Amino acid sequence: MTLKKFSFNVDSNDNLARTGIIKTHRGEIRTPAFMPVGTQATVKATFVDDIKKTGADIILGNTYHLMIRPGVERIEDAGGLHKFMNWPYPILTDSGGFQVMSLSKLTKIDQERGAIFNSHIDGKEFILSPEESIRIQKGLNSDILMVLDECPKKTNDKKIIKKSLDLSTYWADRSKNAFGSNPNKALFGIVQGGLFDDLRIESLNQLENIGFDGYALGGLAVGETQNEMFKVLDNITNYMPRNKPRYLMGVGTPADILGAVKRGIDMFDCVMPSRSGRTGLAFTWKGRLNLRNSKYQKDNTPLDEKCDKFNLNKYSKNYMNHLFNTNEILASMLLTLHNINFYQDLMQSIRDNIKKGTFLEFHDKYINIL
Repeated sequence: MTLKKFSFNVDSNDNLARTGIIKTHRGEIRTPAFMPVGTQATVKATFVDDIKKTGADIILGNTYHLMIRPGVERIEDAGGLHKFMNWPYPILTDSGGFQVMSLSKLTKIDQERGAIFNSHIDGKEFILSPEESIRIQKGLNSDILMVLDECPKKTNDKKIIKKSLDLSTYWADRSKNAFGSNPNKALFGIVQGGLFDDLRIESLNQLENIGFDGYALGGLAVGETQNEMFKVLDNITNYMPRNKPRYLMGVGTPADILGAVKRGIDMFDCVMPSRSGRTGLAFTWKGRLNLRNSKYQKDNTPLDEKCDKFNLNKYSKNYMNHLFNTNEILASMLLTLHNINFYQDLMQSIRDNIKKGTFLEFHDKYINIL
């Protein structure tokens, strides 16, 4: 019998918040973990070596975007996504379901064939079935694969959410069959159900019957309020397996992460630190700063006095304001690295406080600041 090299163990708890270790054959992932998003085989405006130095153990790639450009065959020929982008550590790939919803205006969902859509780049038609999504993710050679799901837009129409849930469960079963067995890789199911607690539990129960290595919560970060999201978490996490990773997809702000960790979530991803880094928004321990604002033109203090990596503190708010207002490329590079570093510092602080049993105090101190 082949021993499965993917595993997860919880090592400490503070109420519902928990720390743990996900073990993969490419390295360990400390949880709670934040995954910088490398949508197109790059975390925009940063070097992968610097991403690792911030403390990131894993990054995320995207099936939809890599399928369209440069194509999975080209990445396979290069030896897989890790070699292609020079990141030898764990990679999780999203299945592409969210992008089918968010990027393509002309999408047809067919229960058997999958998602039929036109590329947002050149209009070329693609068909993304559960089997094709898994084939692409295997070709990318990612370590954690996601089932193909239908990610519905926010709606209060329960019938629409129920129909989407049933389709996602059907596709999850097909994804599991296509995945087969591989001791070096993991496949996560995606819990759907919108804002309806009973549908969330129904979805989770169906996925558990199929059996997955981890369970993600999808269909959030689609326009609901933070309180609505937290309510969903309050009502589902107690039902989720305690010995499997819990992944909240596409979330979010530092305050979102604090609140979700409080409710038992282990994994996160979001484009926010890098996207904000390209638009002048800095995340700091004192709150967010819009560096394009004219009030920083005479502020020669560093971005964040608590930051002690990469010599980032030698750049003043005044200087960063100048770089952004003159559209200099260095602005995006410096602030993206700063933001990703802040997110990883936040995750380390979260893990430390859970282990010390002081997470709730830490949460209460920063939830309304960050």
